[in-house]
Amino acid sequence: MGILHDDVVVMSPPEKEGDPTVITVNCPDKLGLGCDLSYILLSFGLCISRVDFATDGKWCYIVMWVIGKATTRWGLVKKRLVGACPTCSSASGISYYREELQHTPKPPNVFLLKFCCHDRIGLLHDVTELLCELELYIQRVKVSTTPDGKVLDIFFITDTRELMHTKRRQEDTKEHLRAVLGDAVVCDIEEVDSEVTGFSQASTFLRAAITDEAFNFENPDKDSIRNSVSMDNSLSPSHTLIQIVCRDYNGLLYDLMRTLKDYNIQIAYGRGTTKQKGNCEIDLFVVQADGKKIVDSNKQSALCSRVSNELIQPLKVAVVSRGPDTELLVANPVELSGRGRPLVIYHVTLALKSLNICVFSADIGRHIIEHRECEVYRFLLNESDCISVPREKIEKTVWQTLMGWE
Repeated sequence: MGILHDDVVVMSPPEKEGDPTVITVNCPDKLGLGCDLSYILLSFGLCISRVDFATDGKWCYIVMWVIGKATTRWGLVKKRLVGACPTCSSASGISYYREELQHTPKPPNVFLLKFCCHDRIGLLHDVTELLCELELYIQRVKVSTTPDGKVLDIFFITDTRELMHTKRRQEDTKEHLRAVLGDAVVCDIEEVDSEVTGFSQASTFLRAAITDEAFNFENPDKDSIRNSVSMDNSLSPSHTLIQIVCRDYNGLLYDLMRTLKDYNIQIAYGRGTTKQKGNCEIDLFVVQADGKKIVDSNKQSALCSRVSNELIQPLKVAVVSRGPDTELLVANPVELSGRGRPLVIYHVTLALKSLNICVFSADIGRHIIEHRECEVYRFLLNESDCISVPREKIEKTVWQTLMGWE
């Protein structure tokens, strides 16, 4: 038995303009469900202003107050949230959710999107925005500019709709690209085999010079960020209370859920609310993977420190010199499952477009930084544009755009 398919995710539209949409999720629990749901909302560019959730380890009930946009496709959001919940089966013609039918989904097929056209300011962002609208997830990108002012862009993409293998989906994608880039664009889409995909996913150690120069910096808004993470075992006989006070930003709930998931921390009950002046207060009653409280002082200290660091600096941004050129580096940690953070390239290219800076070349790769796998975005910037824009301004603008503070 189970619950009706349509009742797994229920959306209540706002009563008046400016109010949040209330999303209720009622389904069997699974490891990392909160991380998966917050990932989906972040990938749609949605902000969570409040969240309540409770679970007994087998069944969960989550309510999220979400701020959308005029262009938000709520029906599609619901479809993706439903897909993240435990597997749906059919019984007597009625769809039910049953925990015992959960399975590990197969990796999505990867396609190679290549196009060549004349370069211009904001081109990479416009393409990235289009791919996001078409639900095409960018796994890797390689951008290069030729001496005659043309760009050759190569994207490794996966299709959330799982239709890119069809001619209709490919032609529709090409048609949208021509609408953005002009009819002169030369475009091609092909599926790549597992060997090419595996090579593109390989992680390497970033050379020490770049690591030392770029990734030991303090974020440009460190003075405006104050957070507090504490633990208390006196308020519950069976759970540890984690209390968090921090500044709100895009993806805060995702970063918190991602960190707890990687530490195998299970949430029994939680509540988070965005207060005035952009502060966020979160209370979580949690247990370890063995179902017990966190009593070891070393474990408490390590977890508090990790959560605090992740919420202060969920991404790293730096502008460095690469010989005579200027390079923008952006890095974010990868989940233990191998999943990267959504919309990073979208927000970075949006920031560069707002500064009227052209991207000469770009690359996304997986690298090991300080014993952690990270997704590293590298943008070689047009030097003539960088002369008129100070490096500190580039760093701060990119950082604030990523955090949603622009």
